[in-house]
Amino acid sequence: RVQLVESGGGSVQAGESLRLSCAVSGVTYKYGSMGWFRQAPGKEREGVAALYTDAPETFYHDSVKGRFTISLDSANSMMYLQMDNLKSEDTGMYYCAAKPGRMLSSLLLSDRFFEYWGQGTQVTVSS
Repeated sequence: RVQLVESGGGSVQAGESLRLSCAVSGVTYKYGSMGWFRQAPGKEREGVAALYTDAPETFYHDSVKGRFTISLDSANSMMYLQMDNLKSEDTGMYYCAAKPGRMLSSLLLSDRFFEYWGQGTQVTVSS
């Protein structure tokens, strides 16, 4: 079965950087959609960044464009989220997610359609 394990969260000051990692195992499909989501206390989970496993396009929430970079290392079954110039509003639990097949790009930042989820890693940004 598909398993996703996040790591790399922590507590940082505003303006600093973190790199989140998602280790993927059990994937048997070639074409898929993957993403990073976050949930702040008292708020709904929101999509941060997403990609297709077989294409170069990447997709970002407007609030992180220019600061976050999503990437995939297929050879090592890893997905990353490089987060630069962090802000206090980036605080939350970050989850990686995956789904077999290519979702419509307009749905990639919605958490309704992803099938597999990691347990999350906490990111706390102090101003």
